[in-house]
Amino acid sequence: MARELHPDVNSHDPEAEEKFKEAAEAYEVLSDPERKRTYDTYGHDGLRSGGWRPRSAGGGIEDILSAFFGQGGDSPFGDIFGFGSQGPAQGRDIGVAIEIELHDVLTGVQREVSFDAVSRCEHCNGNGAEPGTPIRTCETCNGQGAVQRVSRTPFGQMVRNTACPTCNGEGKIPDKPCEECDGAGRLRRRRNWDVDVPAGIEDGQRIRIAGAGHAGEAGAQPGDLYAEVRVLPDERFERQGAQLISSARIGVTRAMLGGKVNVPTLDGPQEIEVPRGAQPGQRVVLKGLGLPTLRGSRRGDQHVVLAIDIPRKLNRKQRAAAEELDSLFDDPPVGGWE
Repeated sequence: MARELHPDVNSHDPEAEEKFKEAAEAYEVLSDPERKRTYDTYGHDGLRSGGWRPRSAGGGIEDILSAFFGQGGDSPFGDIFGFGSQGPAQGRDIGVAIEIELHDVLTGVQREVSFDAVSRCEHCNGNGAEPGTPIRTCETCNGQGAVQRVSRTPFGQMVRNTACPTCNGEGKIPDKPCEECDGAGRLRRRRNWDVDVPAGIEDGQRIRIAGAGHAGEAGAQPGDLYAEVRVLPDERFERQGAQLISSARIGVTRAMLGGKVNVPTLDGPQEIEVPRGAQPGQRVVLKGLGLPTLRGSRRGDQHVVLAIDIPRKLNRKQRAAAEELDSLFDDPPVGGWE
């Protein structure tokens, strides 16, 4: 029933977790003779009045499995839920970090990463035996790599397959262990790997390279390599997905009269047209000069925000010109123009 109701198997059923907790609670009661006797006599009320509270209350699935069924050891549920050892262990994953510049997001880039990893021993080719020496069949498991164990449970006897403790699940034992890896078939060494970072990648996204992690035990799959990409900030731009935001400072007269100014882009300096009467915060859009998306070839836009540079001090000539200009304009009404 526990196997049948496990939420991982019934992800389509929103009530699966509650049903699984009920089964777990039943197992907790039935596996204790005194609790079972109380339940048979007084039911749930008898258990509650005696102060008993199921350990499944408020716990997650992992807590329930650990508390009631155990993880490994003699638990009959170890193999059902993957806690038991059933053969050679798969290699573990490795995580590394890659730093790139914002302009690398435009075209993509290749970066070499260096990390320590458990790799197959080249001296013995991973079999754990010194080259030229025999490898004999394990007598404990007769070369099967696994042995059967019988456990008594409230549901009857349960037969489990576990990794052979003599050969560690490999089925064979070398007469002379490899001198390089001491018979393990694996060694920890420094490894270099070229990681292709695609164009359009976001800061914090991870790239998975299958099979580039730690080597597994003999006959098991290696782990994966996960490269987390960190896009370094560029003080010229603010990124919003595929859009880039930058700013351009212009003088008061340029804002009034309009004109051309140069602004930085990832493609190099570009000339933009400042409209006459430009206002602080007004934007000029450069189409297609943003960043690409991870799954598309089209680029976003760059938005140039105009900042009006108002001088704090004026010389005599500038002040005279400003006063003359001021006399030519009407004062705006209180609260601004409509």
